[in-house]
This record gives sequence, structure tokens and C-alpha cells, in this order.
Amino acid sequence: MTTDDRIATIDIVRGVAVCGILLMNITGMAMPEAAYENPRAWGGSDGINLVVWAINFVAIDGKMRGMFSFLFGASLLIVTDRAEANGESPARVHYRRMLWLFLIGLAHLWLVWWGDILHHYAMVGALAFLLRKLSIRLMSTLAVALILLQTAAYLPFVATISRAETMLATHPQDPEAIKTLDGLRDLMGVPNARDLARDIATHRAGYQVILADRWKETRNTPRDIFLGVGMETLAYMLLGMVGLRTGLLTGAWSARRYAVIAASCFAVSVPGYVALAWIDVASGFDMAAVALGSLAASAPLRPIMIIGWACLIVLLARPGGWLASRFAAAGRMAFTNYLASSLICTTIFYGYGLGWYGALHRAELLPIVAGVWGLMLAWSEPWLRRFQYGPAEWIWRSLARGQLQPLQRAAVQP
Repeated sequence: MTTDDRIATIDIVRGVAVCGILLMNITGMAMPEAAYENPRAWGGSDGINLVVWAINFVAIDGKMRGMFSFLFGASLLIVTDRAEANGESPARVHYRRMLWLFLIGLAHLWLVWWGDILHHYAMVGALAFLLRKLSIRLMSTLAVALILLQTAAYLPFVATISRAETMLATHPQDPEAIKTLDGLRDLMGVPNARDLARDIATHRAGYQVILADRWKETRNTPRDIFLGVGMETLAYMLLGMVGLRTGLLTGAWSARRYAVIAASCFAVSVPGYVALAWIDVASGFDMAAVALGSLAASAPLRPIMIIGWACLIVLLARPGGWLASRFAAAGRMAFTNYLASSLICTTIFYGYGLGWYGALHRAELLPIVAGVWGLMLAWSEPWLRRFQYGPAEWIWRSLARGQLQPLQRAAVQP
């Protein structure tokens, strides 16, 4: 399923992913950071808000980010294969792209929003390039090994929280346990009222105040994310390469094969995530349960659901149609749409815009998400009728090639 020199199924999957990832990202833009992992921190943890959290946790959280990583790996192969076919140096083409993606990602991280993922993709993509010639079997084996290593790396963190909580239950004044848990409340617990008030006041202030706070809080983010989830991200990129080579992402499989694999993946992953959500709720969202559900226990389940999502999207998109073409266009402009969603939402929530930070419950964010989705699907296709690339894609391409690239489509002669 191709259009021009592009693989339409990949664009459609990417379009769904760029829409889906906003369901999680908007929480990090609209509320204190801890609310992303723990609904008790902010935004409501009962009624409709709990339902929204549970659906996002089971179906969306980490899966859309992982799908982006899948597609990044597939795109890496497409770009480097094309460079080789054109007689260019694939290493030169790739690493220039990664350098500029890294710099754009840092600008997004420090100037717009703390949750940027682009710089991380650039860093991990630099490693993934070195593995692109492996056989499908070796790629798959290495990906599984990396996921298992990532799972193992999470376990000591969960154990540390669990030990501290157990110690406080019997020794409420234990200084080491108090110090351990206090240092993690802002990530996956319930921050104290003073810290929440300071965070809300900061994000409702002007741009200079927000910028100073973001630099203080995120100057080490590239290192921390790379060390924290780098193995998992590399595994997903390798699986994306496998998905391209085997035909999963190109629509080459039969409808029955896509349906069977999607059903099998969801049959394994959905019950697992439902069980983890139940543990979170039953524990009252204590930090050990949240860390187990979001990190250690999710790591082996997440790639299974991501593969299920990819198969389901390709299966549903195969007949084509108006909606598929809209998602494909949004996917072709995923870089632009990702950055644009950050600019729109931070302007809505931060003090230099409407200042709604911390003002809405979790469920009340959904109309804003739907509005941004509508913009993505409405503007991407008309833009691409006139121009070859989205604005951010054009800037990235021009920087990576060292010269301005043609943007406007040539007029079609009768």
C-alpha cells in the first residue's frame, strides 16, 4: 500500500500514534508532573476521571510512544536504504538527520515543554543505525533481550520504594525511608501541598519564570531518559525494522494474519494491563504499586500491545477511504503535528496563554484533545496538496541536507 515513494500504511499508523500520544502528553502539559503516573496527585482519581485514567493506562500509556519508536526504526531503514540506492553515504545522511533532530528536540524540551521525546529518539537512533544490517532473527532476539534487561533494571527501583513504604509502616519516623519517598513523590506519588502550589503558581506565571524553572528541572533530562528507558526504546526501533522487513508495516500480510496477530496480542496484553490497573486502584495508588504497574510489569507487556495496535490499524486502514487518507496526511506531518500540539496546549495551560494549568480535571481535558485532533486531521491533507512536506519536516530536511529544499509542489500540467 504505497503512494508515490511513501508507504501509506506507515503514514496511517504514524497518524494514529501522533493523535494517540496527545491523550497522555496533555496530562503532563495541564497538570503537575506526578499526575501523569498517579491520578491521586492531581486531576481526579474517582468517577469519570478514574475511568479516563484506566482507559489511558490500559490502552494508550506508553503504547503510542512505543509505536513512534517502532516507526522511527522503520523510517531509519527506509532513509538509509534510499541513501545507499542513490549512491550517498547512509552514515552521513543518517547522522546529520540525528544531529538536527537532537538539537530541535532540545529546543522543544527547554523552550516549550519538558516532555520532549525527539532528542531521545536522536540519541537512540544513533545506536540503532549500527544494528540495521542484522538479520531479522538477530534483530528480534536482541529486541527481546533488551526488553528483558529493561524489565530487570526497573525491579530494584520498585523494590526500593516497597522497602521504604514497609519501613514507614512500622517506623513512621525512619529518616532514610522518609528521604527515599520524598524524593520520588513528584514523579509517581502525591506531592505535598506546598510543592503542588509552587508548581501551579510557576506554570501560571510568565514565560521567563516557566523557562527558568524548566531549565532547573530538565537540564539533565537527556541523560536521565537515555539511561532510564534507552534499552526499551532501542528494542522498539529494532522491532520496527523487523516490522518493515517482514511486511507487517507495509500492509503485505493477509487480512487474516493481521486479525489473528492483533487478537492474540490483545488477548495477552489487555488482561495483564487490567490486572495492573486493579492493583493500582486497590492499593490506593501507593508508589510501589504505581512503579510496578508503570515500569517493571509494563515493560514486557507493552511491546505485545504495540504490535497488536499496529496490526489492528493496518487491518482497518486497508480499505482506504477518507479517514485513512486524513490519518495518512497527519502521519506524513507527524513531526509538525507533534510540535504544534505542544505549542497549542502549552499556550492553553501556561501563564503566558490562558493560564488553565491545574484548573481542569482529567476528563475535562478530552474536549481539548478532540479539538487538537480535529485540527491535525483538518489541515494536514490540504497542506500536503500544495506542499511536499510539513513545515517542521521541511526545516529538518533542509538543515540535514545543508540547503533549502523545494517545498511547494510543482503545478501539474494538463
